[in-house]
Amino acid sequence: MVYYVKYLGERVLNAHHSRVSAHKAMYTIPQLGHERVAGVVGKHIYGNLYDIDPNILKDEDFLRSLVIKAAEIANVHLVEVRSWRFVNGDKEGVSVIALVVESHIALHTWPVYRFATVDVYTCGDHSMPDKAFNYIISVLKPRRYTINYSDRSSD
Repeated sequence: MVYYVKYLGERVLNAHHSRVSAHKAMYTIPQLGHERVAGVVGKHIYGNLYDIDPNILKDEDFLRSLVIKAAEIANVHLVEVRSWRFVNGDKEGVSVIALVVESHIALHTWPVYRFATVDVYTCGDHSMPDKAFNYIISVLKPRRYTINYSDRSSD
């Protein structure tokens, strides 16, 4: 079993680890009883979604639930979800940010333009950001969308 580190400033929130480098993920393998350092495995999937039902894009509670489920599907560990609804003409929309131990999931909407952006960035071999992205697409049902991938690994 691999344990991932969760930090808040310098305060360690996971007792299995003493410290972590900014460039390396440190984990403990309990069966072996020692720490190993491995390179960061970073996977970043992001894209634009076009021609979505504007009523869905205004529904903050629905979008929060969508992002929470996407985190579960991506096999990541949810830390906190925050959302905001903006009301200001063409700038109206909802932003949902999920902080996960492995990085983040972000969804931003512009209902007047029937447009949204999705950003799923994860670290670790176990995470599946593509599955989270595809789930969000399947629920929001855009008429068309773009998908981009960036390898954000250290090695």
